[in-house]
Amino acid sequence: MAIRKKSTKNPPVLSHEFILQNHADIVSCIAMIFLLGLMFEITAKASIIFVTLQYNVTLSASEEQATESVSRYYYGIKDLATVFFYMLVAVIIHAIIQEYVLDKINRRMHFSKTKHSKFNESGQLSAFYLFSCIWGTFILISENYISDPTILWKAYPHNMMTFQMKFFYISQLAYWLHSFPELYFQKIKKEDIPRQLVYIGLYLFHIAGAYLLNLNHLGLVLLVLHYFVEFLFHISRLFYFSDEKYQKGFSVWAVLFVLGRLLTLILSVLTVGFGLARAENQKLDLSNGNFNILAIRIAVLASICITQAFMMWKFINFQLRRWREHSTSQAPVVKKKPTVTKGRSRKGAENGVNGTVTSNGADSPRNRKDKSS
Repeated sequence: MAIRKKSTKNPPVLSHEFILQNHADIVSCIAMIFLLGLMFEITAKASIIFVTLQYNVTLSASEEQATESVSRYYYGIKDLATVFFYMLVAVIIHAIIQEYVLDKINRRMHFSKTKHSKFNESGQLSAFYLFSCIWGTFILISENYISDPTILWKAYPHNMMTFQMKFFYISQLAYWLHSFPELYFQKIKKEDIPRQLVYIGLYLFHIAGAYLLNLNHLGLVLLVLHYFVEFLFHISRLFYFSDEKYQKGFSVWAVLFVLGRLLTLILSVLTVGFGLARAENQKLDLSNGNFNILAIRIAVLASICITQAFMMWKFINFQLRRWREHSTSQAPVVKKKPTVTKGRSRKGAENGVNGTVTSNGADSPRNRKDKSS
């Protein structure tokens, strides 16, 4: 009886290159599964947790001082599912911008590998910062934050959010979480990964902190202010890559960066150090989302001040490095005078310096006289 040999072929495995080239399609399929789940009654209850915002309540007109009843939202553990779904959406949008905008520009400009990576980073971030600034400014205007700054600390805790406010924070968390898999998808260099992990972690820490501590009003203002300054930097870097003579944008950014750090500290101290410190209710109440106690206020201010100091330190080092590079490029090149050695050969003496014929060459009158004698 013949014995069948076991097949030695390995089962098909998704290669690294295949995942990199088709990651957007794979993520799109996963997102479509959640959307298709809304069409069937059996899976609709599970899918709706991922797609729509959770924890909404309807407030009557008397409670909200409005003519009509309105819907408000608070946060909970189910928000993790919503953040996960919109993280998939962020990966898809990232791939679309990369393929249809940035890659086409890269092919025309013929950037080096280093400039190619930085151009992609600035292109993605500038698009995100611009969109977030416009969206955040719209929320600030619609909720009268600009006309009445006391809204930042008045009636704390701000545990009831509008739809726009909660969706803004869900989108922010989803975007910065999607940056972790993008480090793998975009083949980021190993030496650049620590730097990107630091600023991704700082964004997630502060956005999640403002969201969980019900400081969403202050967090929104600080995010819009910070995003505007960062947008100016990355858009200036994009123009710099197209024309290295462009430097005006960096000068404007440097001034606004320092002003942005000062305004961030002023608003933080004014809100947390003075506004919340004078509030009547200063007891820890997890059920109502009240975290207005001395220890948490000190921790919030300390984290903001340390982060601003870290950013200023990085900014000063960046400016010093640019100043050194500019000074070295502008410094005149000093030419050294050629030194004549005693042991120079006769051929070298005749040909002069760098092979040029001098007055002491073979055709000089003195040489002709020596030959005749």
